[in-house]
Amino acid sequence: MLATDTLFRPFALKSLTVPNRIVMAPMTRSFAIDGVPGQAQADYYRRRAEGGVGLILSEAAMVDRPSSGNEPTVPSFYGKPALAGWRSVIDTVHSAGGRMGPQFMHAGSVKSSAIDWEPAILPESPSGLVTSHIPRGTAMSEEAVADTVAAFAKAAGHARRLGFDTVEMHGAHGYLIDQFFWSETNRRSDRYGGATLRDRTRFAADIVAAVREEVGPDFPIILRLSQWKGQDYAARLAQTPGEMTEWLTPLVEAGADILHCSTRRFWEPEFPEVDGEAGLNFAGWAKKLTGAATISVGSVGLSRDVVSAFSGESSDPAGLDELVRRMDKDEFDLIAVGRALITDPNWVRKVRAADYAGMMRFDTSALAELV
Repeated sequence: MLATDTLFRPFALKSLTVPNRIVMAPMTRSFAIDGVPGQAQADYYRRRAEGGVGLILSEAAMVDRPSSGNEPTVPSFYGKPALAGWRSVIDTVHSAGGRMGPQFMHAGSVKSSAIDWEPAILPESPSGLVTSHIPRGTAMSEEAVADTVAAFAKAAGHARRLGFDTVEMHGAHGYLIDQFFWSETNRRSDRYGGATLRDRTRFAADIVAAVREEVGPDFPIILRLSQWKGQDYAARLAQTPGEMTEWLTPLVEAGADILHCSTRRFWEPEFPEVDGEAGLNFAGWAKKLTGAATISVGSVGLSRDVVSAFSGESSDPAGLDELVRRMDKDEFDLIAVGRALITDPNWVRKVRAADYAGMMRFDTSALAELV
């Protein structure tokens, strides 16, 4: 029988203490009416807390900027009705013994892959580009950049006052923060552009620093990052460990405590040319290079990666041997689980009990409701 004790060690960082190493990954669900999370969302997250998830990260919530969302039913994290809804969510999760942080996002120039919808105001992004050859929306002025930095910080302040345990900024998957990192979408000539990846970290670093100023020194800040983009699954920001150091170090220095390193398959080595086919993954390298705590993620417990879900494919349960092997080595600190927890709020309890026969397959029909 597979021993999963390593997944159930407590983890503590600053004011955050969680009972195990399993994180619910942030996953857009698009059920918020007028941007307000309601009882259905509170109950959805409560069930995951009751099911044993160590730390819940919410679906992406929009910061207070025009056209920050790319779907009309994504929740907001501003305005009295939405904030009251989020207070109910965190109070409900805490009543079930859970720990939770909201994820904040600005979609930038990227359209939703789920629906054909346009915001009332033109999308904003570093250079008005979806990729180097696809324009959409407008390039942000320096004033718009400053206002966006402030919007992320304001959302984080709301989260702390509402009682959340941490916050996460979405800097991955080709959305706004990631568009500043990526040379394909950042063609700026001001201080938020530049020829090097380190140059292009300024926007994200300014957001992290502003959030740190807002929430204080002891409140943990998580930053989600990825090499791949929704616009290009093969994209890579950092080709070498040296480039990754140049990318990640300014973000940690600005105040990011935990780097949430998104990959499509957590077991794949990030730089196999350096340490082989069994080498460190993205989260492993991020931890090694910066000393920050890291979260790994990518197809945990399932046979197909997340991209398969975009095309309507289902996934069967898969073994956890490789995950346990890497956690035993402390390659990364926490592991995020996505689609398996959409289908089954009791997935963590089943892992703890070694109830592998009870594991459920993921079917895209599960996306049609909040189970």
